Amino acid sequence: MSAEPYADEELAMTDLEIINPSIPRGRFRFVLFDFDGTLSLIREGWPQVMIPMMVEVLADTGTREDDATLTAIVEDFVMRLNGRQTIYQMIQLAEEVKKRGGTPLEPLAYKHEYHGRLMLRIQGRIDALASGHATCDDWTVPGTHAILSHLRERGLQLYLASGTDIAFVKREAELLGLTPFFGSHIYGALDDYQNFSKKMIVERIIQENNLRGEELLGFGDGFVEIEEVKRVGGVAVAVASDEANRRGIHAWKRDRLVRAGADLVIGDYRQTDELMRFLFG
Repeated sequence: MSAEPYADEELAMTDLEIINPSIPRGRFRFVLFDFDGTLSLIREGWPQVMIPMMVEVLADTGTREDDATLTAIVEDFVMRLNGRQTIYQMIQLAEEVKKRGGTPLEPLAYKHEYHGRLMLRIQGRIDALASGHATCDDWTVPGTHAILSHLRERGLQLYLASGTDIAFVKREAELLGLTPFFGSHIYGALDDYQNFSKKMIVERIIQENNLRGEELLGFGDGFVEIEEVKRVGGVAVAVASDEANRRGIHAWKRDRLVRAGADLVIGDYRQTDELMRFLFG
């Protein structure tokens, strides 16, 4: 279904795109949030770390493909798997090495190398938050605390699920002042990766709480969480955040998330009041 403007002129002027105007509204009891890019900006720029690292690894196989070709290949599978645990991107990297006649490292070794490089980019942000030299608002998607407060005040139960390792998710959520909104319902990647997935979390929410699909609301900037929320009949809000500029909708993200089945698209949470009015009526 093509996007349609909402009738309210004020709402139409915000970064809120209604893809599916016929969604069930006002029935929500539980809300699932992704973390990186959806709430947290601490890891902003991670593709600029992961993709070049993988291109280096593939180039070292002796392939005749140039860097531009390898970059396109890597970017495609990295972003397609965005939202799943990081290890899945590394498993795919190992497969790509094999395709080119190379002998890959264990996916976990690639993951550790990536994380080491990523920490060089983000450690200063973490230190600034821990020391008080940066505020929570400096490294969250604009309006994050406002929307979480609104949802909690309405009595909804909030869940957080991330493809980032659970220890890092919990630490970064604490630094950003997000832990009180989710309590014990913060989930992330495990070394035993087969024991965690966003699909598992969605199914647990549905089964343990005897939920109907339309009672689940999901927010995410990755393909996976949008697909999983829609798979059970929930309503999915794509957060097509422009993480670098912190304003507006990132067109490339938006297009992929719409293809994943998103019902609404937002760039951030500056329009929380309007969004709540649309979702809850």
